[in-house]
Amino acid sequence: MRTTRTCVLFAAVLAISVATAAHAQTFSVVYNFGSQSNDPSGPIYAGILAQGRDGNLYGTGPSGGGINGQGGVFKLTPTGKLTLLYSFTGASDGAYPAGGLTLGSDGNFYGTTVEGGAHLYGTVFKITPAGALTTLYSFTNGADGSSPYAPPVQGADGNFYGTAYAGGTAGLGTIYKITPTGTFSTLYQFDSTHGTYPFSPLVLGKDGSFYATTEFGGTNGDGVVFRITPAGKLTVLYNFDVTHGKSPVSPLIQATDGNFYGTVLDGGTHNSGVVFRMTPSGAVTVLHNMNGTTDGNGPAAGLVQATDGNFYGVNSSTGTAGKGFLFKITPTGVFSVLHQFDGTTGATPFATPFQHTNGVIYGQTEQGGSGNVSPCTPGYCGVVYSWSQGLTPFVRAVTSSAKVGKVIEFLGTGFTGTTAVSFSGTPATFTVSSATYMTATVPAGATTGSVTVTTPGGVLTSDKKFRVIPQLTSFGPSSGPVGTVVTLTGVSLTQTTKVSFGGILATTFTVNSDTSVSVTVPTGAVTGKIVVTTPGGAATSATSFTVT
Repeated sequence: MRTTRTCVLFAAVLAISVATAAHAQTFSVVYNFGSQSNDPSGPIYAGILAQGRDGNLYGTGPSGGGINGQGGVFKLTPTGKLTLLYSFTGASDGAYPAGGLTLGSDGNFYGTTVEGGAHLYGTVFKITPAGALTTLYSFTNGADGSSPYAPPVQGADGNFYGTAYAGGTAGLGTIYKITPTGTFSTLYQFDSTHGTYPFSPLVLGKDGSFYATTEFGGTNGDGVVFRITPAGKLTVLYNFDVTHGKSPVSPLIQATDGNFYGTVLDGGTHNSGVVFRMTPSGAVTVLHNMNGTTDGNGPAAGLVQATDGNFYGVNSSTGTAGKGFLFKITPTGVFSVLHQFDGTTGATPFATPFQHTNGVIYGQTEQGGSGNVSPCTPGYCGVVYSWSQGLTPFVRAVTSSAKVGKVIEFLGTGFTGTTAVSFSGTPATFTVSSATYMTATVPAGATTGSVTVTTPGGVLTSDKKFRVIPQLTSFGPSSGPVGTVVTLTGVSLTQTTKVSFGGILATTFTVNSDTSVSVTVPTGAVTGKIVVTTPGGAATSATSFTVT
């Protein structure tokens, strides 16, 4: 059984067929699902691919995957060799794994199934790179939710957070937290005011909160963008209104400029969907209105920001063959079509693209390709594709922020023989485990910025700035009137941008060193905790400063 939403959207995008032209130059089909028996097939939204420590791609197919036909988990080398890791049975282990996978800091992958499990309403699972699967939780369709379409993401606390499309007290979806060992708790149950039916995965923001969308609900009934803290406090940041898009189902991405970028399935000037930018405070700008003809229709997938600073995404329909497009859009909204899917190269791409640390962008289509091995229906199996335009290899931190002394995992290529690792120019100790995986310890004195790894093949630079979280260990004196100079002691204070007393910003402070800041108690200060903010985050004092 499939959900009504899947069937309706599938029928809608297939019904649209318009003509355009695109030029494919560096597009390749990496693998045709259905090329061998028991292949998983039909990857759909969110369809998140994850890069493992071994440099291979890991994902899920909601169909096929063995004699049960309930979907499977696969491993794919960048050169196109696919291995089926696990076949779902439709029983206690779940069925229809549509969302894809998330790499955890333990090296395992985490995902969900839309259906099946002990109560038939979906599961959260963990799977090792070797294919050993553990069902962590089975949804009951109660307060916990049901039908999770997206994989959970790992928070700064090491726990995983995710969305369930339906269920909850009102039946409109939930947000949950689950530990790596399976302890489950419901963080939030949706109502129509704050959005309904959260289809997309959460994204961890630089502020430690999570951001995502709901497909419907909100002020206009057209879906919302929301922020939720790890403690479960939800804030609606934006209500869609058709003009700015309608019915978002794709994941957001927080770009290097700190803003969020995404796509909306419907609405916009031509009612064919939009690409938008949103500030962290919720101001939305439409960057591009899909015209439904020459640039596509129905962006159900999210965007990936590649190392050239541009965003890459797909439209699920239109083109000469009506099969969809791969496109590029700049942060300012300059839009260009890169490839037109024609059935042979795939069709109806719903899954969000992904950039491997080798520089190549990979993605999946739900249909198309040349796979024809039963039970996959020829023309409906889907493909894994790649788009290569000469972007150089880079290094990716599995965790985007940490305090000094924390061991950080890195993915990449050519690590064997590495001679140096630095955090924004500060040397770090490191351990190379393989050509594609290594660890390094955040060194004292490190500041927020790029991580570089010096290998025999050249210097690799991180795709994003690594944020070094500040620490405030003590301050003195502990009390005093306005005008008192207070000395703050801590770690990673070099990049201090502001200091506040009880929420009141100080107008005068001096950074003495990486471990010391002198600050004058500002006019209007009230008794309360001191907060130091840097590009790496905020540090709060354990005790309050008393204003006398």
